[in-house]
Amino acid sequence: MHEGVFHITDLFAPLSEVIHTRKSVRKFDPTYSIEQTEIMEMLQEATLAPSSSNLQPWRFVVIQDPDTKKKIREFSFNQEQIETASAIIAVVADTEMYHNIDEIYMANLQAGHIDEKNVAIQIGNAKALYPNAPKEARLNIAAFDAGLVSMQLMLIAKAKGYDTVPMGGFDKAQFAEAFDLGDRYVPLVLIALGKAAAPAYGSTRLPLDTITKFV
Repeated sequence: MHEGVFHITDLFAPLSEVIHTRKSVRKFDPTYSIEQTEIMEMLQEATLAPSSSNLQPWRFVVIQDPDTKKKIREFSFNQEQIETASAIIAVVADTEMYHNIDEIYMANLQAGHIDEKNVAIQIGNAKALYPNAPKEARLNIAAFDAGLVSMQLMLIAKAKGYDTVPMGGFDKAQFAEAFDLGDRYVPLVLIALGKAAAPAYGSTRLPLDTITKFV
């Protein structure tokens, strides 16, 4: 590339590298600790992920206490990474995301992202839809959005030199009881975050031409 000349393709190489090198790691260095401030920075970036009506129906429980991790391991199929990772980040669905409608949309108004006329329309539409939707429908929406923020978090972690593995194999009822989540919040996935102590297994993908159709 000539000096001073920028090509848009220059943006894609680092992202492509992160995507290709991110693997699900299950052997973590138990002596490695990640500061809470850095975890907060990663979560802050992750929450830039899109969500239905921008209601951001995700919540996070960050678990670093050794005794708490040991307790979670007991109802998570005894997965080693629960204890050896630097942190376990539980992504939790807020099934009553509609309580945040005013706060979110008024913040958009104050930031200059929307005018008063349209913010009133969007608030009205959201309040007509979400509170009246069945809880199961709201949970499905939140689960979809949680998948987006979770993947974004894992890519951000990899870009910073860390490793992750998402885990859906845990007793969600016991987790909800252990952290007193109540009926509103539903745990969806645990993400182990830390430094790999051993390489992850490689994996293959289905051929693209068998899973893609152009019409």
